[in-house]
Amino acid sequence: MENPNSISGFASKVIGSLPVIGLVARIFSDEGGVGGDIIDFAEFRRRVGKKCTITDSRAFYEFQDRRGRAGDPLYVLLCCWLAAVGAGLLKSEEILEGVARLRLSNDIEFEEQNFIAMMSDARERRAKLNVETPTVAMETRAEKALDAIYVCCFGKDPIEEEDESLLNIMLKAVFPTVEKSQIQRIIKDKAVKVAEGGDADTVPELKPLSKEAVQLQMKDLEFLKQNRET
Repeated sequence: MENPNSISGFASKVIGSLPVIGLVARIFSDEGGVGGDIIDFAEFRRRVGKKCTITDSRAFYEFQDRRGRAGDPLYVLLCCWLAAVGAGLLKSEEILEGVARLRLSNDIEFEEQNFIAMMSDARERRAKLNVETPTVAMETRAEKALDAIYVCCFGKDPIEEEDESLLNIMLKAVFPTVEKSQIQRIIKDKAVKVAEGGDADTVPELKPLSKEAVQLQMKDLEFLKQNRET
């Protein structure tokens, strides 16, 4: 049996729970999907996992060792998914508020479903208005992913040199068409901005969830409770 904590176990976890050419063709076309579909988090993980090298996988694990539960590989990948698929559909503040909640609640399933609903609603509104989803450059998507990772995994902590190295590997694994030098630049700029205190406004104050969102979360909790009892 494969050890879930091994490097290969990480790849299996990512795959089960995104080829790179296919990733670029689908994620970065129109609204992040093909045939009107939005790529869900499970497919995103599967595609990333298929292309992760041992070095990539090790970086995800070492990042978790440094950041604790908030640095869970699935949390990092959720942040990347939101930026890759949600850019143009979700506002930056919506992404950051969601990952800030995740840092506290650890309810990744709820946040995934909440974001899918928000992206679907945004796409429907644009369709009714006959407004195209704006094209967002891949470098910008990588930068948005970094912003989300910072809020979710760092809170307001500084980005240390070792963190920078791991972030470079992880972001390059997810955004392979972005030049390595570009990824290094956005990470270095972010680290400097945080160190100088100029990034304080990036971490949002958490707002109460809507009544509908709370009801959905309660239904999920009740469903899980019933499953445990049966």
